[in-house]
Amino acid sequence: MRIFIRLLILFSLAVGLAIGARFNPGNVVLFYPPYRIDLSLNLFLFLVAVLFLIVYAIFGAIVTTRKMPKKVAAYRQQKRERDGNKALRESLKTLFEGRFGYAEKAAIRAAELPDNAGVAALIGARAAHHMGQFERRDLWLAGIEADNNYKVARLVSATELLVDQHQSDKALEAVKELHANGSRHIQVLRWALKANQQAQKWGDVLKLVRTLDKHHALHPALSKRLKELAYEDLLKGHEHDAESLRRVWFEIPANDRKSAFIAYQAANAFNARGLYDEARSIVEKALTEDWDERLLRAYRDAAAAEGSAALLSQIEHCEKWSLSHPTDPELALTLGVLCLRQKLWGKAQRHMEQALSDAVSARTVTESNLKLAQLHEALGQDEEAAYHYRQCAIATTL
Repeated sequence: MRIFIRLLILFSLAVGLAIGARFNPGNVVLFYPPYRIDLSLNLFLFLVAVLFLIVYAIFGAIVTTRKMPKKVAAYRQQKRERDGNKALRESLKTLFEGRFGYAEKAAIRAAELPDNAGVAALIGARAAHHMGQFERRDLWLAGIEADNNYKVARLVSATELLVDQHQSDKALEAVKELHANGSRHIQVLRWALKANQQAQKWGDVLKLVRTLDKHHALHPALSKRLKELAYEDLLKGHEHDAESLRRVWFEIPANDRKSAFIAYQAANAFNARGLYDEARSIVEKALTEDWDERLLRAYRDAAAAEGSAALLSQIEHCEKWSLSHPTDPELALTLGVLCLRQKLWGKAQRHMEQALSDAVSARTVTESNLKLAQLHEALGQDEEAAYHYRQCAIATTL
């Protein structure tokens, strides 16, 4: 519709000009002595219009010629930007496809554009890392150290890649620099947790686990396991110093002390230091919260001296527990061992034979036979003792 209207207007103007020129009797005289030129007004107007168009075209050509270098430079810049952005997209695509060689080559092309240099360096570093080219990875990251806009991205990427390479010390240096820069977001804390775990800095692991737990950033099972590993290492590291061991134990939050695994590790550490009273107390409290056969082994190792009130208390505790766990072989073995120490021969034999009949694990079978052999040997029953020693040896080889 617009084209039709424009054509109509153009034809109308042409008709108007034709009619106007036909009935225009005017003349134009150009006099330059001794020359004289006579022109009709219509021809003069036509020549003026042609001259205007020629001058306009000349000036337009001059202006266009002067702008040509800028246009050529802009065109080349646009072409570089198109090529750089295309290479950047290609590097990301091939990185996610796992084609790391192609990704790094595309990143090299993308880095030719200054605006893409930072992102291209991060992509190139990751591609080089996945190909095991760690020196090239470090060169990529070093290339953007002066760019503050990519400082956090560079340090977080370096932390992740160094943790993946198990370079925990260097990863922790990057984490330290991130913290100095004020970056403490969740992902940084997660990588810091892995780096400290690799470096076996269990005190820092505990702090980070607690921080991440507050933000619900760790799966409860993973959080529990990391705490167990940390407490196990801390307890074993102080098992030769009674005061330090007590301090570590009482610094553990009450909820964590209820864990059967942590209580077992603590009881073993106290037993190794000869602090049997503390070990027994830890086991007794833990078993009221969570029944675990491992705790009973530590309870046997913490057996009190013959005839002592503590040993009688242990036997009472085991008899009480046997009411709710009548078929537990570890409990029966523990009760038998405690009765053996108290020289309650009949009860000891009965409970150990019960443990032997209910036992499933080779360890329980071996220990039950060994204790029965020792019992018969103490009673002078050599044949029975020899039989159980043989059974103990057979169970050991299984």
